[in-house]
Amino acid sequence: MGLSTHVLDTMHGTPAGGMAVALYTTSDDKATLVKRFTLNSDGRNPDGLLYDTASLKVGTYRLVFNVAGYFKSRGVVLPEPAFLNQVSLDFGVADTSQHYHVPLLVSPWSYSTYRGS
Repeated sequence: MGLSTHVLDTMHGTPAGGMAVALYTTSDDKATLVKRFTLNSDGRNPDGLLYDTASLKVGTYRLVFNVAGYFKSRGVVLPEPAFLNQVSLDFGVADTSQHYHVPLLVSPWSYSTYRGS
């Protein structure tokens, strides 16, 4: 159980290995950085879970994905400013006995997310 993420690059049809991500806890208008990491070749956190079951707390969180930086590193020519620079996903954890998986499907022009399993 716990919290995890996974990013798929829908432009290239591959995992978004090399994308920089930041995880925050949030409360009201305040965000506190928990960790920064770079996705592995499978588009996942190289250390596994972001939080294991024992560490995950009920509350609100934010994942920030450096989308423009990732696509530029892949050689994609983006306008300046890029349409999507960073994608920020705010989400809540209500039941820490369940797994919270937060995937991101992204291109330079669109993204989608959902609560995965």
